[in-house]
Amino acid sequence: MKILITGATSGIGAATAKLLSQKGHQLILTGRRQDRLDHLTRLLPGSKSAAFDLQDKAQVQKFVTDFSADLQDLDVLINNAGLARGTDRAQDAKLSDWEEMMQTNVMGLLYLTHGILPLMSRRKSGHIVNLGSVAGRWTYPGGAVYSATKFAVRALSEGLRQDLLGQGVRVSNIEPGMVNTEFSNVRFRGDQSKADSVYAGMKPLTSEDIAETIAWVLDRPKHVNVQELVIYPTDQASVSLVHRQN
Repeated sequence: MKILITGATSGIGAATAKLLSQKGHQLILTGRRQDRLDHLTRLLPGSKSAAFDLQDKAQVQKFVTDFSADLQDLDVLINNAGLARGTDRAQDAKLSDWEEMMQTNVMGLLYLTHGILPLMSRRKSGHIVNLGSVAGRWTYPGGAVYSATKFAVRALSEGLRQDLLGQGVRVSNIEPGMVNTEFSNVRFRGDQSKADSVYAGMKPLTSEDIAETIAWVLDRPKHVNVQELVIYPTDQASVSLVHRQN
């Protein structure tokens, strides 16, 4: 299969790229960090990459145009790119943090999906995998806007399934709980001690766990659509209920 992965430079995106490459799939990798993309393409034979910012509609549209030949027969789009900024209560939060989350998690996903959908619909074949979150089902203090973006991803996934009915295009929304990636480091703007405290005393999911889940979803027969999949670590029972060793 030919597979496009956004946010491939780290975490779940990078782990998914490595696993799918091992399975013999042809990859198109995107992200903002050219150096990391270059490293991945050297590591994964036959892969291609493009560095651009999903928040910028013009850059996304340029990518779709520049890679039009590669995208004509695209089998899978994995909308993995996303981020959180801060844990301030809404009344104390920075508007710029809200804007960045909305632009990346919602608009960036929409920009690229809008460019790919007509191609899959025309071929009556394809699979869109969106990386949601358990925060797209259950909110928590300090996470109102991040949760809102992931609620949007869940609604978009469900809506796409309905719009694409009869087109042969599958849509899946993967909704992980706590995964130990750069996510918390980005959220706390590089404060590694704060990031480490998120996972202290418990065993979170790994990027590889989610990559294996995505690979399993992609491997289902074409008549099977895994529409939603919630995956928690055993030590987490809700967005705010976590078992930690003393």
